[in-house]
Amino acid sequence: MHVFYTPDIQKSNELPEEEAQHCIRVLRLSIGDEITLTDGKGNFYKAEITVATNKRCFVNIKETIFQEPLWPCHLHIAMAPTKNMDRNEWFAEKATEIGFDELTFLNCRFSERKVIKTERIEKILVSAIKQSLKARLPKLNEMIEFDQFIGQEFKGQKFIAHCYEGEKPLLKNVLKPGEDALVLIGPEGDFSEEEVKKAIERGFVPISLGKSRLRTETAALVACHTLNLQNQ
Repeated sequence: MHVFYTPDIQKSNELPEEEAQHCIRVLRLSIGDEITLTDGKGNFYKAEITVATNKRCFVNIKETIFQEPLWPCHLHIAMAPTKNMDRNEWFAEKATEIGFDELTFLNCRFSERKVIKTERIEKILVSAIKQSLKARLPKLNEMIEFDQFIGQEFKGQKFIAHCYEGEKPLLKNVLKPGEDALVLIGPEGDFSEEEVKKAIERGFVPISLGKSRLRTETAALVACHTLNLQNQ
């Protein structure tokens, strides 16, 4: 089943240009064909193509299908982006397939990448919700300084995964299902000790993601999977 992302479908019955070209020029669908749309806000739509040109596609909505939330709370991953963009993109795709609600990139003291363009990540999130048949698009935030981020108010549970010594229970053992949760994941060089200290002072609980030493994107995915699995 082909799914097309149409965030403004409730205002306009025309597909976005990129989706229209994929529908008409790549898949060679035409007038009268039925397709599935999602607005990324929790709805699927059964629709019929009414106009099809090289760059434009209009549809008639036949049925609106609301998708119940697949987990009961808000799941947020905040991570320092890796130097290799492919790894950031891999995480974004796989985490969306598993399921989460919000992604923030952090600029930390030991971050290898200080700037990240979110346009490409946004496209990957869109592609992943279509592939995994999810009707909700995760929120993607612009990169933010670590100190500024932890200074914000967050409802729910707050965790920080780091590699320093000390008492660090497994995330799965301290996570309270059904409550909003935020997990901080540091860069390859880890958070600085000062960053960990500041996070703890702001109410973040140090946690472990297991005995293995993980790359940043792997740790972020393990955290995402744990959050999702514990809330099923």
